[in-house]
Amino acid sequence: MKKLLTFTFLIFFANLLSAQIVKSPVNWTITTKKLADKTYEIRVSANIQKGWHIYSQNTPDGGPIPTAFSYSKNPLITLQGATKEIGKLEQRFEPLFNVDVKQFSNKVDFVQVIKLKANVKTSIEIGVEFMTCDEKTCLPPTTKKFTVAI
Repeated sequence: MKKLLTFTFLIFFANLLSAQIVKSPVNWTITTKKLADKTYEIRVSANIQKGWHIYSQNTPDGGPIPTAFSYSKNPLITLQGATKEIGKLEQRFEPLFNVDVKQFSNKVDFVQVIKLKANVKTSIEIGVEFMTCDEKTCLPPTTKKFTVAI
């Protein structure tokens, strides 16, 4: 009887834990493309589940957490300008934050051009901090890290 109660408790506890796990509604992919000698484009793509959105890097202060990129220091690489957003930008008033928010639904690409200082193989680590919301709830800000071979 004691074994049956312990087994039942473990099954109940496992189900409770699995109900608490929230999967991210954003799937990230990274591609690189050579543009010219020693110049590359890194494209970080966010595929967003229907009904969810992430925020632009240019979301105003006082609003939700904007998407932000960080790049590891690498003496062989220089960033060429800022990370650009390519996608359908949506702007709307968000009463919860009392600001006009800038967001993306479905898909958005973030593009960073880099230049190598020499013709060598190297890599760069990219961190992406983002916040995902739907019409009812927001998930806590999350940071994903990727290492990209160049």
